[in-house]
Amino acid sequence: MPDVSQHVKPQHTTQLKLEPRPVDEAVYTRAQAEGLSELQARLLASRLPGYQGELAPLVTPSLRYLAHPERLADGRRAAERIAQAVAEGESIGILTDYDVDGITSHVVIRRTLVELFGVPEHKLHSLIGHRIHDGYGISLPLVERTLSLKPLPTLVITADCGSSDEPRIARLKAAGIDVVVSDHHALPQEGPPASAYACVNPTRDDCAYPDKTIAGCMVAWLLMSLARGVLVEWGVLPGATPKLSPWLSYVALGTVADCVSLGGSPANRAVVSYGLALINRMDAACWRAMAARLGADSVPFNAETLAFQMGPRINARSRLDDPYAALHFMLAESDAVANRQLEVLDQDNQSRKAIEADMAEEARTLAASALMADEPAVVVLLEDGHPGVQGIVASRLVQAYGRPALVLTRAAAPNMLTGSGRSIDGLHMRDALQRTFELAPEALPRFGGHSGAAGVGVPRAQLDAFKQAFLTAVTEQLEGRALYPRLWTDGELSTAQLSLATLEEIDALGPYGREFDAPLFEGRFIVEALRPVGADGAHLMLELSMGAITCKAIWFRALTPGELPAFTIGDTLHCAYKLNRNRWRGRESLQLMVEHARVV
Repeated sequence: MPDVSQHVKPQHTTQLKLEPRPVDEAVYTRAQAEGLSELQARLLASRLPGYQGELAPLVTPSLRYLAHPERLADGRRAAERIAQAVAEGESIGILTDYDVDGITSHVVIRRTLVELFGVPEHKLHSLIGHRIHDGYGISLPLVERTLSLKPLPTLVITADCGSSDEPRIARLKAAGIDVVVSDHHALPQEGPPASAYACVNPTRDDCAYPDKTIAGCMVAWLLMSLARGVLVEWGVLPGATPKLSPWLSYVALGTVADCVSLGGSPANRAVVSYGLALINRMDAACWRAMAARLGADSVPFNAETLAFQMGPRINARSRLDDPYAALHFMLAESDAVANRQLEVLDQDNQSRKAIEADMAEEARTLAASALMADEPAVVVLLEDGHPGVQGIVASRLVQAYGRPALVLTRAAAPNMLTGSGRSIDGLHMRDALQRTFELAPEALPRFGGHSGAAGVGVPRAQLDAFKQAFLTAVTEQLEGRALYPRLWTDGELSTAQLSLATLEEIDALGPYGREFDAPLFEGRFIVEALRPVGADGAHLMLELSMGAITCKAIWFRALTPGELPAFTIGDTLHCAYKLNRNRWRGRESLQLMVEHARVV
């Protein structure tokens, strides 16, 4: 966490600062005593401030550290209702969110029902909302679609949504449909939806499951695992029925892409570590298609491959169009089908990038007034913006200005705006919106999310009231903390540490992700060579020297198209960089990934 006074006035600056991560001395000492190297101990201690739990479950992730799903409130009740539906041949709806977490949840539930529980395909209905036409969660259009199904499902299982959808769940219940909610988003103040048959959500106040940070796909996996156990108990399935372990490949993808914590969470670290091992067997067509698209040197995949290659492609589909192509890609049984669906996702991702660039430029222009007024958050309305790209643009504003951001566009409903927010360290976005609702309830009829990200629905006529209430809520939480863009670094490496051996030390602490960032170092290098690369010349290939060591480096998006570097050969750069393994034709070498540089 930032080591700054709580009473410093926010500073209007967009100058990015490199700041060393504070190191928790107690964790540092414990880590070295448990056999970690000095570098590993420092990396761990700077990512787990105040952590007092066991280090072993984080350092050596294992499924044995997973808590039993029986500890989930309503877990047994939900599992028995699913088992009943399977045993009695009921028609079942699977209703999930449209993002990566929702899609991977859908795959887990569907494959379990079909392949392990023997439910015929014609008994299942896939219900995934359209981001633009339907909106998030159990939306009214999705309810209408469900009620028009023939035959009408008698059970709907949700994943990654449902906790805040009581009115729509009540409609389904009135039509004779039981709704089992599985979700991980923060519950509304009134608690679980009263009309749901069961609500399995680790964030419930009465839930004994020890990890509140797991993703929606993990909740779905635990619930279906529990349902398997019930079916075996009842004698509906034989005891030799396979467990759900193979589906943890999908859970790993959903967990990483949904940006849940990979810090003090043994569960998340275990499923990502185990899931990556499964993915790298390349048993499923979706993984093979992605590896072929990225090139042979992309294997083995790591958490960054999931976060920056697979996740954006799957999300791009739902941002711009119908999300089912993403589901078909994940479920593809042949390489030909997977490659065909991936081509669709890839094209959408390219379109998304172009839309994002235009929206981000407009958002930065509109943000100027908030910065000049030293407002603690950036709230912008993009009248012609694409609602599917709001969250990404909000993330770009957070990176640029170091303060929370919320991007609004026109909603499908008349006189309504829809928006997505992204947070910073020290601000819980969902809590800030709850406080906004308390201050101006008429200005925020719908919202949901978690600490790092959230979505809102705002009446256009109430935009000013919403903005003022939101800024008040953010101010209360941040308590005057200085706000500016910063990169947390892990200090400097010696010339001897610029090696693949150091990278192996770092990799041994993986997986990396939210709240357990991949190590970022800083240091001074002399530019020995440089050349722009990429179709528009926006990337820079470099050779950088420190003492007697010269390393190849790449700096993505270093330049705007047509721009020339602000430095030349012989200049000294102060760089923030990551260590990377460059694979080329079976050979490996060290490469620096530059994230920021300025001329000394």
